[in-house]
Amino acid sequence: MPSSSSVTVTSKCTVYPNQKSTIKSLKLSVSDLPMLSCHYIQKGVLFNSPPYSINDLVNSLKQSLSVALTHFPALAGRFETDSDGYVHIVCNDAGADFIQAKAKHLSVDGVLPPNCDVPHCFKEFFTFDQTISYSGHDKPLAAVQVTELADGVFIGCTVNHAVTDGTSLWHFFNTFAEINKGAMKITKSPDFSRDTVFNSSAVLKVPEGGPKITFSGNEPLRERIFHFTRESILKLKSRANNNSSFSQIAEIYGKSLNDNRNLTPRSRFEISSFQSLSAQLWRSVTRVRNLDPSKPTTLRMAVNCRHRLEPKLDSHYFGNAIQSIPTIATVGDLLSHDLRWGADLLHNNVVAHDSDTVRRGVEDWESAPRLFPLGNFDGASMTMGSSPRFPMYNNDFGWGLPLAVRSGRANKFDGKISAFPGREGNGSVDLEVVLAPETMAGLELDEEFMQYVTVV
Repeated sequence: MPSSSSVTVTSKCTVYPNQKSTIKSLKLSVSDLPMLSCHYIQKGVLFNSPPYSINDLVNSLKQSLSVALTHFPALAGRFETDSDGYVHIVCNDAGADFIQAKAKHLSVDGVLPPNCDVPHCFKEFFTFDQTISYSGHDKPLAAVQVTELADGVFIGCTVNHAVTDGTSLWHFFNTFAEINKGAMKITKSPDFSRDTVFNSSAVLKVPEGGPKITFSGNEPLRERIFHFTRESILKLKSRANNNSSFSQIAEIYGKSLNDNRNLTPRSRFEISSFQSLSAQLWRSVTRVRNLDPSKPTTLRMAVNCRHRLEPKLDSHYFGNAIQSIPTIATVGDLLSHDLRWGADLLHNNVVAHDSDTVRRGVEDWESAPRLFPLGNFDGASMTMGSSPRFPMYNNDFGWGLPLAVRSGRANKFDGKISAFPGREGNGSVDLEVVLAPETMAGLELDEEFMQYVTVV
């Protein structure tokens, strides 16, 4: 694999919003504050080379980023902790970093090898590597790195995780692309309201010297992208819903259970495609880890709370509006039952996470404010982040859609999974799977899992 020296930085500057912010300060919420101990998020998109020079591209991107930061002033600000211990984003127009780099010896085909681990070079396509979000007190809250390849370009976006979740990140990324493509008016403005259930008078006490990451970051890991076509996922979904008495249950209970809820009777009782896929991965990884049958295993899923709350948050609410749903089973129970059993556990937990559950989660945090413990502490856990619903392939900067979506080194540990949409759309899914080397080797031999994987 190419080493860290394979990417050469050719220039670096600060890009400022092209208009002064009308927002002065945004207080971090109950959903933002726990992320101060997480790395900045690193997500990016790979393209074929544009039909003009790299210098023209860089100049265009700088101008577009300047306009985008005007719409998203939080990303051009800095953190400040006031005398009462509250952390705010001061929207002071201090700007975002912009880095130009090159790796002309790398080709698009070379960095997208089929049926292989993700090449290490992608880790070098981002800045603020392994930077803790608390560092936003003196570092920019966002950065863009443009890396020129032999026949392509990678645009990597790094944003502070206490400022954005995945929904907000991709809203910003899409807007940045839309402006670069020539839009005079953006499709949807971010909502910066701070009068939601997540805004609280609770104070998070940060340890002296700032928080530390909660996982080692030095363990040997392998990372692969597994691709699932729509057809494969429908087969999995059918298997997970096998012998379901869905129709009778829905007929009897559907109307009463669906009162004042956002879910149809079918989505209340039918295990979804993504729940089926997640359950299969949970089963297979747990099996190849060779754990004691009595040991508990946990699958954590990050869920977007914007539409779960009553009243709903704006779908473009800017900030973190996520909670983590843990589903726990003993290894023996998960593996001795069929796929439906584990999928049912996941499904029931997700469906039950309604407005009242979100509010209870907020109250629980307020009673004991704490940072989010990211990692696999017992060797039996998995954490599912991101979402196949995020519009990652909508980033058309003016010369076509991305060839691939990739991430950096941030927040990766044994058992960290990120879900992306497949490039062909239509319900296809890519899972970015990070595992200990021996676990990944076992997963690659697990027929129950691999029968659904398609080599792209």
